[in-house]
Order: sequence, then C-alpha cells, then structure tokens
Amino acid sequence: MGTAPTAQAAVKRAGDDGGVSEWQSRFESLIDRQIREAQERGEFDDLPGTGKPLRALDRPYTDDWWLNDLIEREKIGSHALPPALALRKEAQDLMASLPTHRSETEVRDAVADYNKRAVQVMRNPQRGPAAVVRLLDADEVVHAWRSRRAG
Repeated sequence: MGTAPTAQAAVKRAGDDGGVSEWQSRFESLIDRQIREAQERGEFDDLPGTGKPLRALDRPYTDDWWLNDLIEREKIGSHALPPALALRKEAQDLMASLPTHRSETEVRDAVADYNKRAVQVMRNPQRGPAAVVRLLDADEVVHAWRSRRAG
C-alpha cells in the first residue's frame, strides 16, 4: 500500500524546471516567475544602493513624496515644474527653512509672498497634473518657527 505524498514533500520536490516546486509551478504568476528567474540569473546582484539604507526614511511622510524624490533624483529645478507643483515644493522648502529666518516679520513676509503666488495659481487653469495648492496660515507658520527656535 503506497503512501500519499505530503504537502511538504510536494513543495520540496524539484522537477525538470530548475528546482521549482510543484506548488510554485502551479500557482506562480508570470511576473513572479520572471522575478524569480532574474534572481536566479543574478540580475539583481550588485545593484546601486545594495546594502545601503533607504533614502529619506528620516523625513516625515508627505503626500507628494514621489515628487520630492523625482526633483531631487533628477535635479529638476522648480522652473521645470507646473506652477501648482512648484508651489507645493516651495511650501515644503519654506517650512524646512524656517530656522534660517531671523525674525517673525521675515517669516510673515515669506508666507505672504508664497500666499500671493498661490492665489494667482488658484485663479488660473492648471497645467500638468492636478495638484492642490493650499494657502499657508501665517500664524501657524510663525508658531512652528518659534517652536523650532526654542527647541
């Protein structure tokens, strides 16, 4: 009387397909197979950044992380972006540069300048991908500036 193969035996059994188990060959998607085969050929070995930490893990999450990454990676200046995207980047840069401002008046002037240009962009039809442009609250930005100076 023969014994039925166990699930583990089926998974461990290698066929003529280069060591792929029966389970893998039945349920592996085309993309999974292509990735596995590329790994076996060593195509992912020695890629740039191998063994290095992921970039930007120390930064807070933002909805447009992909945009910031693209700008940084491709060294795109804000002049190459549609106005709405350039303003979103500028708002983040403004918040990041708060410690460099010397006075509350300087902070409020920077916010007023940003808000003036944001209103102009909001009034005009957008070019490029849709992006929400928000006005900055001068009191909130000043509060953040004070908090960073104090701590």
